[in-house]
Amino acid sequence: MLEATIEAAGLILQPAQFGSLLIGCALGFVVGVFPGLGGVTGLAILFPFIYGMAPLAGIALLLGAFAVTHTADTFSSVLIGVPGSSGSQATILDGYPLAKQGQATKALSAAFASSVFGGITGGIALFFLLVAGRFIILAIGSPELLMLGILGLSMAAVVSGTAPLAGLTAGALGVLVGGVGIAPGSMEYRFTFGTFYLMEGVSLAVVALGLFAVPELYELLRKDRAIARTVQALDPGQNWEGVKAFWANRWLSLRSALLGAGIGIIPGVGGAVVDWIAYGFARQSSRNPEQFGHGDIRGVIAPESANNAKSAGALVPTLLFGLPGSGSMAILLGGLAVLGYIPGPTMISEYLPVSLMMIWGLIIANIIACAGAFAFARFIAKLTLVRGRVLVPLAMPIIIVAAHQWSFHHGDLIKLGVFALLGLFMMKGGIPRAPFLIGFVLSMSLERYLRISLSLYGFGFLARPGVIILGAFTVAVIVFFLIQSVKERKLVHSRAAREEE
Repeated sequence: MLEATIEAAGLILQPAQFGSLLIGCALGFVVGVFPGLGGVTGLAILFPFIYGMAPLAGIALLLGAFAVTHTADTFSSVLIGVPGSSGSQATILDGYPLAKQGQATKALSAAFASSVFGGITGGIALFFLLVAGRFIILAIGSPELLMLGILGLSMAAVVSGTAPLAGLTAGALGVLVGGVGIAPGSMEYRFTFGTFYLMEGVSLAVVALGLFAVPELYELLRKDRAIARTVQALDPGQNWEGVKAFWANRWLSLRSALLGAGIGIIPGVGGAVVDWIAYGFARQSSRNPEQFGHGDIRGVIAPESANNAKSAGALVPTLLFGLPGSGSMAILLGGLAVLGYIPGPTMISEYLPVSLMMIWGLIIANIIACAGAFAFARFIAKLTLVRGRVLVPLAMPIIIVAAHQWSFHHGDLIKLGVFALLGLFMMKGGIPRAPFLIGFVLSMSLERYLRISLSLYGFGFLARPGVIILGAFTVAVIVFFLIQSVKERKLVHSRAAREEE
């Protein structure tokens, strides 16, 4: 194993592979900065170029874009409160409030330090998971995958605001909207209203941009103010403040990274919920959980560490079984096939150096992404000082193009407007928007695993030990946060009563 590891390091450092990795990192960074695009878009752009490339160089190209996007998407999450991808949703809860407080650079630098730490930790964990992952995945069936998805959705709903019931309702509505189009495992179409356009469902980019970007830009334009109200964040010393904050919470970052790598190996679920589960555990283990959601740096560190480590874990089912856990993994899987590597047990038995080269590539790409992010963070953070009447006309065309690129149909713009109105209503009504998005992302996976579980076990799948444990934990999480919400409301009312006296 040691010999193969050294050989793999030599492969990735060869000029052809290293140069391709740098090109992939550069494109992934640019794509990741724009909200709503994400890693799938970056890999889709690069995919045609791997034809005719040397196999190892092609793998390095795709791997660089895949790894870097999860660091670059932090910019939009922190600066404008829009998730750059489904894995950066939880970062908004505390990253965006920090930007409003003039601490955007501190939040970004803490996120980048956490990201590179999580990426390196995930790469090391991947080294061991490639051996153990086969047995882990075979021990988890569709019922457990279903319950893990429900746990992630519940965690997102109850920790994203002060009203857990409103969060659960928003999450359920997101699941409903995610069911638009063809049902998984059948030829049934739902909520299409007789139109061919809705048969393909609703785009994640349209939902995310409509719910988050447009309402926030509307508020900026209406109040004609900047995101940040101070220039404190633009002090270069704030970079070190963010790094210090990361180091002070390094054990939280380590726990989140290990959690991300472990959940990342679950195909179809881990990538969508891991940041929420990490955020929920960070809040639950804190001595002052009431600070979360109002600009607590720990609410940035935990999900960012887990998100980048998850990328390494997601490679386990992709390489060993050909089971892509996300759109990015699906494109990477297709790229491996085009380049002559068929994922499966042979990736360990015959092509072990290639698999280990991918681990080295992930680690190096995360380091490159962190260095580039630190270099540009202070300049990109200046966007938070641009007033609404200047920023909105610049941002809206980007948002419209990002939404329209889903199908190049005018219906994309109509849906953008509908979800923008919904997002504005939820924002004004104090209803958390993030649970809606996570419910939307998980909708198809939850239905797919439910159908498989019922077809294989009937309702007897509810008696499986793993299902019982995960179900009990989910109920405990919901009850705990409902009780916490009631206590917080009573505390607020008592304080208000004392002030009146």
